[in-house]
Amino acid sequence: MRLLKSLARGLEALDYLVAQGGPVRLTELASALGVDKSNASHLLQTLVAGGYADQVEGRRYQASAKVATDSSPSLEDIIDVRDRLRPALAALVEETRECAHVAVLVGSRVWYIDQIASPLPLKVDHPIGSLAPLHCTALGKAFLAFGGASPPSKFEQHTPKSIVTQLALNAEVASTRKRGFALDDEEYTLGIRCAAVPIYNTRGQMVAAIGVSGPTARIDDIRFAELGQTVLAQIDKMKPGVLNVL
Repeated sequence: MRLLKSLARGLEALDYLVAQGGPVRLTELASALGVDKSNASHLLQTLVAGGYADQVEGRRYQASAKVATDSSPSLEDIIDVRDRLRPALAALVEETRECAHVAVLVGSRVWYIDQIASPLPLKVDHPIGSLAPLHCTALGKAFLAFGGASPPSKFEQHTPKSIVTQLALNAEVASTRKRGFALDDEEYTLGIRCAAVPIYNTRGQMVAAIGVSGPTARIDDIRFAELGQTVLAQIDKMKPGVLNVL
């Protein structure tokens, strides 16, 4: 299986933290993995943000309690989901000519694990390995509505359109469940719209979200209203059984 480099590195970093059984310095991790301090720092901060590692006193890091107790999918499972959803991403880009991406839930945010860019000059970019909030992204709202994710304790306002109250989020989650897909109408980044749907395994557990994003210059109100149905239709073509992975 062709491993996604950033996820493979994250797995190596997590394995190293677990093996040490106690706090380690950034330089120790960098040396063990054969990477520079900047890359090691990025790996550690990503693990911390996802709840897989803790930063402790003296700028040291250790594996978190979540590694031993959490029922979230492992990084190996995440890579497997990514590989299985790659054909759906390619099909969505071919059909919509917009960026398609996949994310999983880590802690209180979504983690982008794959994307295929739009072939058009003006395009959206969600870097693989980046994290994003739940309340103002379509992928995050999908996890809130269908994946049992907990709502944020505070609402960061990224644009004037961002949801900033629990009451408004409750209404948005209810609407998302009713329509079957989630929407981001310039709530995370001005000028960008996105639609996303949940991905389940054969046990009915949500394991990922897949979405399509594009600039408002191309995704007007009419096309935005249709985008979620387009993603849903593409995922329906993958059934049954393709996601029996976790």
